Amino acid sequence: MRDIPPSLQSHLQSGTTTLCHCWRITLRSGEKLGFTDHDEPVVLDGTSFEAQAGFTGTEIHSSTGLSVDNLEASGALKSGQLDEARLNAGDYDHAIVEIWRVNWQDASQRFLQRKGHLGEVSYGQGHFTAEVRGLAHLMNQPKGRLFQYGCDAMLGDTRCGFTVTNVPAIITAVRENSFDVSGLSAFNDDWFTRGVLQFNGQRSVTIRRHFASGRVDLWHPLKFTVNVGDAVMLQAGCDKQFSTCTTKFSNGINFRGYPHMPGNDFVMAIASAKDTNDGLKRG
Repeated sequence: MRDIPPSLQSHLQSGTTTLCHCWRITLRSGEKLGFTDHDEPVVLDGTSFEAQAGFTGTEIHSSTGLSVDNLEASGALKSGQLDEARLNAGDYDHAIVEIWRVNWQDASQRFLQRKGHLGEVSYGQGHFTAEVRGLAHLMNQPKGRLFQYGCDAMLGDTRCGFTVTNVPAIITAVRENSFDVSGLSAFNDDWFTRGVLQFNGQRSVTIRRHFASGRVDLWHPLKFTVNVGDAVMLQAGCDKQFSTCTTKFSNGINFRGYPHMPGNDFVMAIASAKDTNDGLKRG
């Protein structure tokens, strides 16, 4: 049950209402965008909600239990806050979406109708459609740890404990899904493989392969424009193997995998009179 402020409840019971919807989108960078279906801008908690921005939502589907509530947001790319290049680059991916019901004559009279995250976004010919997933979709994400050979920590996080250094470089050549960069002559082949290539301190992509010559291959072509002379930052990559953790990073004590865990062949094996059967690794 939603908690509707008494002042808004009185307004609803008056028989004549001045209500509108306000959509607030908070990007992963912290930037906040606001849109409203009212014909004048609305200011709410320091966010200005742009009027007539071509931003609308479908009917909200709600259900009991843990199934995911969802709706779609759609509109024309006619707002200065909505940019096709940024949509293409993924700047809006997994942004937080809040849908407010607001009395536009007194914005203090409002309640939060729905909160979720932006899911899949599609667009074309100046029009976009974005899936809005309810908070229950977070319950579908993997939780906990897996018993596996590889490490399940992220290089540089608190569980890993390794201090990752950003290495500056300059782009000297641009191809469809690879670059040449200067400034990496001190690093051997594959030092940055599976690492991160960061542009302008905001957008980043995973490195598919790094060569000592300075060539950096990506998994997919970039969805935004870069130019020769642009400055980038690179972070070392890790393949999550114990040997890499110990030899490349000297961080074996913090390895978060199980490199000595017996495999399926050992687990499925049966006792044999010819074997030692002491529980240790076979072969």
